[in-house]
Amino acid sequence: MKKNKLIFLFFGMLCYASKLSFAQEVVAKDTSIEAKTTIIKDARIDMLGQKQNELNIKNAANNSDYGPRAAKGYRLMVLSSNDRDLAMKVRAKLLQRFPEQKVYMTFLAPYIKLKFGNFVDKGDADRYKKMIKQAGIVSTNVYLVPEIVEVKPVKDKDKEKEEDK
Repeated sequence: MKKNKLIFLFFGMLCYASKLSFAQEVVAKDTSIEAKTTIIKDARIDMLGQKQNELNIKNAANNSDYGPRAAKGYRLMVLSSNDRDLAMKVRAKLLQRFPEQKVYMTFLAPYIKLKFGNFVDKGDADRYKKMIKQAGIVSTNVYLVPEIVEVKPVKDKDKEKEEDK
């Protein structure tokens, strides 16, 4: 008899517990509760956010209509040599003769390579190639190499007219 009562009691509790577990409904009766949240943070987070903002503004200025951009273009392979002194002399001559252009010097063991200019138009690159050969800056061949080059866009003519006024 005690066993039956215990089984019945156990079975009843099990049914009651299962009914409670399936019948959970959340009803919000009072919506006028106000909660306050206090945020504790390190001051360096604000400094980091400010620096990131400055960097974003600087990058946006560089990528605007007046800053440098990258485009498909050409460079002149002027020299590929393992003689560092020769490479430095040729670099200096190119910079003296053509200050408006850039000279790119890379080292790929054991060679030092000099590339010259940022040309979007192949015709411009050919003109500079002829000038370099005529000046006798290098005794080897100068090759035209397709690359991604730095391009400085020109301001719009309308904006230039407004600035002149």
